[in-house]
Amino acid sequence: MICGTDEAGRGPVAGPVVAAAVILDPNQPIAGINDSKKLSEKKRLQLSEEIKAKALYWAIAQCDAVEIDELNILQASLLAMQRAVEGLGVTPSKVLVDGNKLPKLAVPAEAIVGGDGIEACIGAASILAKVERDRQMLEWHQHYPQYDFAKHKGYPTKFHLEVLAQQGPCPIHRRSFGPVTRALAQRSTDELSG
Repeated sequence: MICGTDEAGRGPVAGPVVAAAVILDPNQPIAGINDSKKLSEKKRLQLSEEIKAKALYWAIAQCDAVEIDELNILQASLLAMQRAVEGLGVTPSKVLVDGNKLPKLAVPAEAIVGGDGIEACIGAASILAKVERDRQMLEWHQHYPQYDFAKHKGYPTKFHLEVLAQQGPCPIHRRSFGPVTRALAQRSTDELSG
């Protein structure tokens, strides 16, 4: 009952940070699991379905932009992982966490730097988290198409930062992040001088 947990979405300036927790079935190994960033989108989607079908237990949780602004991105990431582990509906014997910090858990846990490329259960969690976050950003694109979330998923690309500067942030932008703070400051300056 070893659980792996990982998050996706620490770097973007918009959208939630999403975490997953996975307990794989040793009798149903899944080929090709790796750090989600090293897999193509097509491969991630395929593996995500296989993980959900074959894992003993899995759960997905998140912290939205408001919580990220209140807590900071590190604490929000850890809280999302804690929520995912608690959402499994079963108590794992141990939790393996990607990175060098541990969420607050009631069970033994170990932080492993680069764990998503070493431990299959962490890699599986990284895939579920990334696929779910990307799915949500595609949905947000429908609400706020001007930002083109479908393309950059909320990461601070040149285009995203230009639109942010012109239009200001939308409700899913993380107001505590530098580019969003600067866009807000610029807009209030423009309004005062306008």
